[in-house]
Amino acid sequence: MNAAPPDRVAFVTGGSRGIGRQVVRRLAADGYGLVVGYAGNEQAARAAVEEAVAAGGQAVAAQADVADEEAVARAFDLAEERFGGIDVLVNAAGRMILTPVAELDLAVLDELYRTNVRGTFVVARRAARRIRPGGAVITFSSSVIGLAPPEYGPYAATKGAVEALTLILARELRGRNITVNAVAPGPTATELFLVGKDDRTVARLASAPPLERLGTPEDIAEVVAFLAGPAGHWVNGQVLRVNGGIV
Repeated sequence: MNAAPPDRVAFVTGGSRGIGRQVVRRLAADGYGLVVGYAGNEQAARAAVEEAVAAGGQAVAAQADVADEEAVARAFDLAEERFGGIDVLVNAAGRMILTPVAELDLAVLDELYRTNVRGTFVVARRAARRIRPGGAVITFSSSVIGLAPPEYGPYAATKGAVEALTLILARELRGRNITVNAVAPGPTATELFLVGKDDRTVARLASAPPLERLGTPEDIAEVVAFLAGPAGHWVNGQVLRVNGGIV
């Protein structure tokens, strides 16, 4: 017997790893139907689907480069075909490079903008057309915008674009009963964040917040779940700095 369609459905880009994967688990625990978006690691995406099902949700994987309009449209189609509609978009997919501006390879900058800026526009545009009333769009920025550390110039610039889009889209969706917010994590203990950092660097970053630890994917996923659900629906057009109090 087929399971009944879930009450709410979310498409999570970058859902096969890191923060996105934890968001999938968290929303699954709330009974969501999940479309787990992934760029290329099918094995990780299948594992994320299995974890979502084990957590109590329904899930399917969808390969989609977020900057590819047709691939993103197919993922939205899959959500509608499999679950009957879509209520929440979580755009956790992203790329990061660290380099001084003077040494920036402009070809690398183009790749960064393709994923972080064009990709956010592609998925947000599709979400604005297809998310059901009462839904939510959740983009991902970064606390580095306020911290402004050296070598983060290209990455922070892309996230500044994401924040601008987020706030404007919230206003453009007036009358639709759809919220649009950005989550801006600080240093978070994911595999991608920790790679290449020695223990001293990790300890320094962990000591920066008043709470004196790194964030965890679970910390971020809890905020996403709040914004995605009815308890967070009065929050709209905001950037939430989820960083333990770093200033």
